[in-house]
Amino acid sequence: MSADSVQRITEGFGAAIAEVRSSEVAQVHELGAAGESPRTSCVQPVAPISDRASISSDGVMILVRQEGWKEVKVTAISQVEVRSAGERTVQTGRRGDDPLIHLHHSSYQAGLWDADTMARYQYAEGLRRGLQNCPILSSANDAAGWIDRITTANFPGIVSVVDWTHAAQRVWAAANAAFDQNSPATQPWVDARLDALWSGKALDVASAIAALNLDTTVAHQAQGYFESYHLRMNYPAFRSAGYPIGSGAVEGANRSVVQQRMKCPGQGWCRHNAQSVLAALCELHSDRFEIAWKSVPYA
Repeated sequence: MSADSVQRITEGFGAAIAEVRSSEVAQVHELGAAGESPRTSCVQPVAPISDRASISSDGVMILVRQEGWKEVKVTAISQVEVRSAGERTVQTGRRGDDPLIHLHHSSYQAGLWDADTMARYQYAEGLRRGLQNCPILSSANDAAGWIDRITTANFPGIVSVVDWTHAAQRVWAAANAAFDQNSPATQPWVDARLDALWSGKALDVASAIAALNLDTTVAHQAQGYFESYHLRMNYPAFRSAGYPIGSGAVEGANRSVVQQRMKCPGQGWCRHNAQSVLAALCELHSDRFEIAWKSVPYA
């Protein structure tokens, strides 16, 4: 098969998938009929999650021709399995005594969308995975305002968690602003702050940053970060309840679903073709490619 044929089939299939998903999103957001249960799904369920689910969202940049670098917004929905700590193969680090959290059967939506459009696709994907009937929902993200806004609007009552790695990076940013490069004081200061953060004492971390008396943007932002989001950094409670505290599912999706295909060296996309290929990639990485290939007509 020639390269032109592969391109034509791929883009045609992706465009057909994108059209189907767009139609589903429009249907999902229509007003329900009188007497219709709010738990009635308007989309065909695929691998519905009945117990625990995690939703993570993020953004990743690709090059769009005549537009420059644009953000692809990505949502990952995963089934969460909680196992006993004894099933860990390695009992080191802070998580050694915590339940083992395993995320699997992930599905994705990704597009060159604004936040409100992403919200519509996120909600439709949630219905596809049966989240309207899932009793335990959590969302670990980097604390970006648009992510929390759309996710809590789509799924009221969801437990929102600030991703541990992003929080730890804020601690390091403050330390690097306070101490000279390679200073022996840096690591002990960071370790003490991370211990406090791990214990759910985000406000203590904010106070420690304030005590550095740094008049820098980095320090002010780090202090405000821990003050603003301390309720979403109650890591002992989250870990005990079996909630994921990391956004690895969507961080991995940024790489495997988007960047591996869409961000090759010297590569640029026209917007329409990018959206078509993203739609196809989401079906592929959601393990729905065969279903879509057989059910969606394409040119």
